[in-house]
Amino acid sequence: MARSQPQPTKKTTHKASDDRQVERLHQGYAQSMEITKVLADEQSRFQHIRIFDTVANGRVMTLDDVVQITDRDESAYADMLTHLPMLEHGKVERVMIVGGGDLSIADEALKHKNVKEVVLVDIDERVIALCKKHFGAVNAKAFKDKRMKVHAADAFEFLARKECKNRFDLIIADRPDPIGPGKVLFGETFYDRIKGALKPGGYATFQTGVPFYQPWEITEALQELKRFFPKCGLYLSVVPTYIGGFVALTWATKGGKPLGTPAGIKKAASAYKRSKLKCDYYNPAIHQAAFALPNWIAKLVP
Repeated sequence: MARSQPQPTKKTTHKASDDRQVERLHQGYAQSMEITKVLADEQSRFQHIRIFDTVANGRVMTLDDVVQITDRDESAYADMLTHLPMLEHGKVERVMIVGGGDLSIADEALKHKNVKEVVLVDIDERVIALCKKHFGAVNAKAFKDKRMKVHAADAFEFLARKECKNRFDLIIADRPDPIGPGKVLFGETFYDRIKGALKPGGYATFQTGVPFYQPWEITEALQELKRFFPKCGLYLSVVPTYIGGFVALTWATKGGKPLGTPAGIKKAASAYKRSKLKCDYYNPAIHQAAFALPNWIAKLVP
C-alpha cells in the first residue's frame, strides 16, 4: 500500500525507538505503534524499509517511516482496488500493478480464475524480497502462482514498452509518495501511458490519499484524469492504519462503462456469487456503499 505526502509541508521522518514506530505523515498529527519485534531495517537504493510486529496492528511495513501495509487491514485496500473493478468488468484476463511490491493486490487479482496474467512492476527489489520473506500470510500464494510475473523495474518506463500497448484489462496504481522516483507516477505523462497500456474497455484504479487530511488530491487527480479519460470517478474505502478515516480511490476507463452504476453494481453482485470469492473486506453491499460520498467529499469532485 502507498499513500501520498501532504503538499503544503515537506516530508518529515521520525527515527523510531527500539519499541515504538511513529508516523508523522500529516502536519500536526502523528500515530504511534508499539513494536514487539523488528524483522527488517535497512536502507535500499530508494528508501528506508522497516518491517516489524506490533501489539495492536499485526505485522507492518513502513517506507521512510510511512505505513504502507499491515496484515490486519490490508484487505480494505487491496480488495477495493482489485475486486470492485474486476467484477464490474467481468472479463479481466491481464492485470498490471504499478508498485505493490508486497503482492497483497496481486494475491487478490489471482483469486479470479479467468485471469491469465498479473504483471507487477515495483522499482525496489528489496521491498519485493523482504515482503516475500516476511509477509507470507498475505502473498505466499501469489509468489507460487505461474500466472504471476514480478519485475523490479521503473513502472513509468515499463508502461512505455511496445509489449504494453493495449495489453491490460486492469491497471492498478499502488504508487508511492510523489517524491524522488515516485514523482513521475503523478503527472500527465503517466496517465497517458496508463491509457496506452489499457485494452479498449479496460479500467485503471488509483489510490488518491485520505480526503480528511489531503482533500486536494481528489480534485487534482480527477482534473488530470479527465484530460485523458472521458469517464472517471471516485469511490471510498476505510483502512484503519491510513489515518484520517476514508481513503479515496479513483478510477478511469478506456471506453468502458462507468463504475458504480446500478447496472454495474448488480452485475458485480452476480459475478461475486458465481465466483465464490473469499474476501476479508469486499462484498456486494460494500461495493454499493463505496460510491456513497459524504457531502464534504462530493464537493471535492470537479
